[in-house]
Amino acid sequence: MNDKKTSGGGKEASGNIRKNFKRTKINPNELTEKLCSGDTVALSRAITLVESTHPEHQLDAQTIIEKCLPQSNRSVRIGITGVPGAGKSTFIEAFGKHLTALGKKVAVLAVDPSSTLSRGSILGDKTRMEELVRDPNAFIRPSPSGASPGGVARKTRESIVLCEACGFDIIIVETVGVGQGEIAVHGMVDFFLLLKIAGAGDELQGIKRGIVEMADAIAINKADGNNIEAARKARSEFARALHLFPPKENGWTPKVLTISAIEKNGISEIWELISDYVKTNTSNGSFERKRIDQNKYWLVQTVEERLKNTFYGDKEIKKILKEVFTDLEQNRTTAFRAADTLLKTWNRNS
Repeated sequence: MNDKKTSGGGKEASGNIRKNFKRTKINPNELTEKLCSGDTVALSRAITLVESTHPEHQLDAQTIIEKCLPQSNRSVRIGITGVPGAGKSTFIEAFGKHLTALGKKVAVLAVDPSSTLSRGSILGDKTRMEELVRDPNAFIRPSPSGASPGGVARKTRESIVLCEACGFDIIIVETVGVGQGEIAVHGMVDFFLLLKIAGAGDELQGIKRGIVEMADAIAINKADGNNIEAARKARSEFARALHLFPPKENGWTPKVLTISAIEKNGISEIWELISDYVKTNTSNGSFERKRIDQNKYWLVQTVEERLKNTFYGDKEIKKILKEVFTDLEQNRTTAFRAADTLLKTWNRNS
């Protein structure tokens, strides 16, 4: 009986928080001031604004982001990907604890898979990272991927800026590891780490073949127990495979390591490798150039997204779209002709 009461109370409390958030008038200046002073509650509220689709919230979010920009660009951004079951959450917790022990402030933006039907999301990273979530120098924010390509949360880029303004030294972005999303994550981080596991089968490993070229390092996880020898063999195979790819523009040669997130083996070596990467690329100017290129990329992405939202939000387009779908179903038009009609209508109204 007690469990049921607790569960029901939790749902009710969660619902009340969402309702109160909608009713409460946000003061962007006050929220920004608290966020920049290191207030993680303010950070959470700001990220909620960023993720909101409410027009008023979006305006407040943009105000906050603009005010936070001068305080950003002070962290190392690390993208972590790997197939489901590669141990990403276990690794991130071990890695995060290692970093906080070194005096670093760590923010984890973990993108959870959402149902394309119900839009529901598990959001279980906080329960999987039990130790890290209790660390005062860590901040974990699971976000539903929604309809974003490849499972990357639509507003992760803006959330990175907010976390940096809040004083976090290391920003970790975890993908759900389903394919396309890694490209988006690669476009918003400084260092891209690919987690692999030995003995998963060619069909499973094949999911990531196109991602290997983007990786700045590959870590063969679960190198423990009876799997140590298999992990070493996988390390040699991937090291040989990396030689087949063209050299990176920044001159960096990707490394392959074996680690055990459960036994905490190889964790410190990963951080040493990332530190060496940052130092090398900062000295040769590649680090700053990459950040500039990423900003240009996200400018284009933002324009495309806003154009898309404006287009589908147009009242006349919504009306015509229903008619067009009917014509398509009854073979009275083609998709290309229908698109041309919609775009001409939109151009006239713009």
